[in-house]
Amino acid sequence: MSDNDDVPFNRNFPLKPGVVEEVRPGVRRVLCNNPSPFTFTGTVSYIVGTGNVAIIDPGPDDAAHAAALLEAVRGETVTHIFVTHTHRDHSPNTARIKQATGAPVYAEGPHRASRPRFESEKHNPESGVDRDFAPDIRIAHGDVVEGAGWRLEAVATPGHTANHLAFAWPERKFNFVGDHVMGWSTSIVAPPDGSMIDYMDSLDRLAAREEDLYFSGHGPEIPDGPRFVRFLIRHRKAREASILHRLAKGEADIPTMVRAIYIGIDPRLTTAAGYSVLAHLEDLVARGVVATDGDPVITGTYRMA
Repeated sequence: MSDNDDVPFNRNFPLKPGVVEEVRPGVRRVLCNNPSPFTFTGTVSYIVGTGNVAIIDPGPDDAAHAAALLEAVRGETVTHIFVTHTHRDHSPNTARIKQATGAPVYAEGPHRASRPRFESEKHNPESGVDRDFAPDIRIAHGDVVEGAGWRLEAVATPGHTANHLAFAWPERKFNFVGDHVMGWSTSIVAPPDGSMIDYMDSLDRLAAREEDLYFSGHGPEIPDGPRFVRFLIRHRKAREASILHRLAKGEADIPTMVRAIYIGIDPRLTTAAGYSVLAHLEDLVARGVVATDGDPVITGTYRMA
């Protein structure tokens, strides 16, 4: 496959919920039974190291998944818990794992939006957000946390959420990329929670790094990660071009653009697609390429500037 083809998504992920699988030496994964159009087969939690271990992304509020994770590390000591971001399919189970293990929780911080909500936006608390989460230890880009036989470096990857972190293991050339990069589908970027400007910058940041095997929050591992990221960058630029192509024909609202751009989309994903278009439009308005009356919001109408 040449680098010019569209994103080579891989939806082959036979892992069954609750089963612990060693995917590489020092890396195990356990799938939560929370499949959906947004989570694919479910959230993947990772166990890093052996003996004294770290758990990355304990998953949703799910007692059975917490029990499966704890069973997977029976006879071992959990010394660290890492959380990539505060969506409800990733962070709520942290409380159960912490209570059972006493391990401190490392993350960028509590949930926050990528930008203030505009006055004209109807305030609806995002259903997918975990507002109860707070880490014990806040970490930022470049911070390194070491355990027994492993060393993880925080890589700031805002975009999907403002507080999204990836955790790189440079010596092994591994990167636990959360929901920023997924092998089965593109990530959802929904303002004001997410930001396309941040998301694209974060893709550039990952593409420039040395890690080449990505472990994602959903779906299979991604070999040749930086090359895959370059596919994603081109895919997003193509989506931007599609939006501009539609606006070149005249003013349009977001539902009109979604119908023109996302042919054959799963109807359950139409709303998410609209927010993804909004994320692109925010970026285009900020760059002066596209214009709208008032703030760039989901209900707005857009035209070429």
